[in-house]
Amino acid sequence: MSHATDPTMTAAAQDNATIRSPMRDFWQAFIQNPLALVSGGFILLLVLVAAFAPWLAPYNPMDPDWMALSAPPSASHWMGTDDLGRDVMSRIIYGSRISLYIGLFSVTLGMVVGIVLGLLAGFYGRWIDMLIMRSADVLFAFPGMLLAIAVVAILGPGLNNVIIAVAVFSVPVFARIVRASALTLKQAAYVEAVRSAGAPDRILLIRHILPATLPNVIVYFTMRIGTSILTAASLSFIGLGPEPDVPEWGNILAMSRSMMMAGQWHVSVFPGLAIFFTVLSFNLLGDALRDTLDPKLKNA
Repeated sequence: MSHATDPTMTAAAQDNATIRSPMRDFWQAFIQNPLALVSGGFILLLVLVAAFAPWLAPYNPMDPDWMALSAPPSASHWMGTDDLGRDVMSRIIYGSRISLYIGLFSVTLGMVVGIVLGLLAGFYGRWIDMLIMRSADVLFAFPGMLLAIAVVAILGPGLNNVIIAVAVFSVPVFARIVRASALTLKQAAYVEAVRSAGAPDRILLIRHILPATLPNVIVYFTMRIGTSILTAASLSFIGLGPEPDVPEWGNILAMSRSMMMAGQWHVSVFPGLAIFFTVLSFNLLGDALRDTLDPKLKNA
């Protein structure tokens, strides 16, 4: 039994086949970037390690092994032990939780505050723009690490204070990125059309201007996580981070200073490599996202 082919249905099927989803285009371009796959795969692995740390860590990170003080890597302790006999591998695995928590939460906090300030400055201009941008310039006058040290010195050491310190020096950059986009977008034809229709400012900001600023924000957000993890580790290394016994990567490095002079390299090398590869992966992922989301780079 033969079936006649409906030309209307065929044309409709062809039209549906040619419809391209922006999300599909994004993923196709993303997976064609080898650095994106490698860096994204490492970050996904790190997230899984942090999530399943209690099951992956061979030992309790706080329990000492008095029979293996400062022991080098072996079959029982793959990355050795520190001067208190604590398993270095277990402390690094648990430390991934704290380092990722600091990086994600601090950058998210700085991003939210920066987006709000940037939208207000770019959309309303005048004295609001001047007040916000001059405050950002004051923060830009300080090196990021020095600003974080100053904030922690005022608030005191501790995990939450480290998050606040890292968030503070992330705010002005997000504010500047969003402000630059808002200055251009508020004069766009479609925004003017919505404003002429009587839409309130919050609708213009949230539904029409904010979404257009997100690609640049996402790229910088990804890169900033690596910087924040490195900054938090640096604060811990100089004694301004969480309590010394907390298994955080910077704390592990700080505890290894005396052991490095004795030639016990393993306590500093392994957490240092964890920080290095994590920061590198977030930077490479940010570059890949920038290449994928920026139309000018895609068409180049």
